[in-house]
Amino acid sequence: MDDRFQTVWQDKLEPWLAGLEADRVRYVRLRWNWTAAGTILSAVIACVMVFQRVEWVPIVMVMVIGPFLGYMIGSHALHAMSKRVKAELNTTIAQALGLTYSPKPYSPARFDRLREFGLLPSSDRRKFEDHFAGERDGCEFELYEAHLEQRRRSNKRTYYVTVFRGVIIRINFPRKVEGITVITRDAGWFNGVQSYARGFGANKLERIGLVDPKFEKAFEVYGSDQVLARYMLTPSFMERLLALESSLAGKNVRAAFDEDSGQGELLIAAETGNLFEVGSMSKPLTDPGRFSKIVEELGHITGLIDLLIAPAQLNEHEARLGD
Repeated sequence: MDDRFQTVWQDKLEPWLAGLEADRVRYVRLRWNWTAAGTILSAVIACVMVFQRVEWVPIVMVMVIGPFLGYMIGSHALHAMSKRVKAELNTTIAQALGLTYSPKPYSPARFDRLREFGLLPSSDRRKFEDHFAGERDGCEFELYEAHLEQRRRSNKRTYYVTVFRGVIIRINFPRKVEGITVITRDAGWFNGVQSYARGFGANKLERIGLVDPKFEKAFEVYGSDQVLARYMLTPSFMERLLALESSLAGKNVRAAFDEDSGQGELLIAAETGNLFEVGSMSKPLTDPGRFSKIVEELGHITGLIDLLIAPAQLNEHEARLGD
């Protein structure tokens, strides 16, 4: 951590967390007491069922459900504390970076637009959380986390499968965006089929060929205008987008330049897993790793935004020099 965050930790967060530590210890003990009570009660009920010669399946269910219910009841206070600690840490870190934070986005920005472009999968259950917003290099941006699940059925059983868990980023790009350029994942030899079969809502987009073989190996690009797409996808921008996956420890990054908002936006979706969490509540609250982990995760994203914006500004400057 740099000096700015070290000061925030020592002067504000560490003393506040130390004041909550006794409650955390008590809540952890309470959780295990409830778990033990549930285990004992289920064992007693199971013994009675054995003497009554009940089938083994209900007995096993009782042995599993009892401890689980005890654990869940006992975890209630600890879960509430975890949410409180998470909100305070994320809010404090955001303020140190000149950003705002809210546990949930008021409205998931551009979510439907990303779905229209096929950059997010369809889902039957959605959850949005951890909304950050602010300005970098004169460009407004916001990001939030999305957890998307699809409903499946198997042998008369309904269950849900995660199809996307990661961050969605919206950036007001520093130069006017004209047209639509969609950057999807490369599909190998299926690309030829997709070029005819893919749909982008009401948008008529054609496949864009690029000269960077490394970029084309990872991505497929579709756009409303060949010239405009190449203008937005500068070599330096493509390098930064390729670096996104490693910097966020994510995968399957996809993006779109979209003129729909008027000035134009860059939209990004990346499968990063669940970020901005405070970790296990079984560990002391004053463990600085809780704080530094969130600082690192958010720093990766704000740093990425800086890098994505800077090449575009540089190229505009170069273009002016060339006029």
